[in-house]
Amino acid sequence: MKKTLFTMLMALLCVMVSAQDASYKKAVAKYKNVTSLTAKAVKTKHKASVAKDQVAEGMFYVKCPNKVLITFNKGKDALLMNGTAFTMTVNGRKFKTNSNQNPQFKTFQLVLESIFSGGAVSLSKCNDVSTVKQGNNVVLTIKPVLDKKGSKRQLFTSFVVTIDSKTSELRSLRMNEKRGGYTEYTFSGYKFGAAVADTMFK
Repeated sequence: MKKTLFTMLMALLCVMVSAQDASYKKAVAKYKNVTSLTAKAVKTKHKASVAKDQVAEGMFYVKCPNKVLITFNKGKDALLMNGTAFTMTVNGRKFKTNSNQNPQFKTFQLVLESIFSGGAVSLSKCNDVSTVKQGNNVVLTIKPVLDKKGSKRQLFTSFVVTIDSKTSELRSLRMNEKRGGYTEYTFSGYKFGAAVADTMFK
C-alpha cells in the first residue's frame, strides 16, 4: 500500500514538473526568432528601515542570448550581464564579478540565457530553480545553494523572474536581499528587434 502511494505521488510530481516545464518553454518560445530588444525599465529599491522606496526610470536592452543591460541615471546606476561577466554600477562606482567564480550568479546567468535563447539553454540540472504558473505569468525563483563561506558573502538571498506567458515579455526581475530589502526591476513598452549595439555591453 505504501509503495503504491509513493509511486502515485512520484507520478503526480512528474506530471506537475512536466506541465511547468511546458509552460516555461511556451512562454519563452518567441525568443527563438528574436535577436535583440529594448524596453522601458523602472527600478524600485526597498529597505525595511526606510519608509519610502527609491524609484527610478531607465531602459532595458538585450542582445540575445547573453547580453543584458538595465540602466538608469545616464549609466550612473546599472546592472550589466555580458556572458559570464556581471557589472553592477551604483552611483557611478562599478562592482564586477563573474558567474564562473561567483555561485550566486551562476544559475541567474543560465536562467537569463535560457529565456533569451527561447529555451535552448536547458535548466534541467538547476536544482536551485523552481517554476510555477500564476495566471498569465510564469514565475521562476532562484535560490542559490551556497556553502557556509559563500553564505556570509551573499548579496542576494533569491532572484524572482516573472515572464508573461502570452507575450513572452519579461515583466519583472526581483533581487531579494538580507533583512527584507530588495531591488525590483519592472519592464514595459517592448520593442522586439530594435537595434542594440554590442558596444553598449562593455
